Amino acid sequence: MDEQTAPTAGMTISVRTRRDVVIVDPERFLASARAAYRDLYPEASEECAAENVRDLYDAVHILLNRFGRLAADAPEAVIRCGHGGLQPGQRVLDRPDGLSPAGELQRIVLEDQMPLQDYGCFLPEDPFALPPNSLA
Repeated sequence: MDEQTAPTAGMTISVRTRRDVVIVDPERFLASARAAYRDLYPEASEECAAENVRDLYDAVHILLNRFGRLAADAPEAVIRCGHGGLQPGQRVLDRPDGLSPAGELQRIVLEDQMPLQDYGCFLPEDPFALPPNSLA
């Protein structure tokens, strides 16, 4: 890709990100999410954390709120896709959060019709869909 793209006023830049993890120990996963809950709400008891982090979605939301990603401390060598990462099917079994990072990809997309903000309360049906004529 030898062509250079200059930024222009009004240009929309969208970053599509995919981060995969595999749960290898459900108990450690929930325990780490409950600990993250208590980090976010220091006044919360263990019982309160258990009440508020009961299922997978609760745990995912709390970990994202606390760290910005599920496996925030995963080394690049573990999450790299393709050359240099873990072999297909190989899992990290000893992480304290019970998760095995399983790849991360990002894609920069230019000139989406509208930034998400401009949709207001009514997001498009698939906010991750690529705009027509985007480079694959």
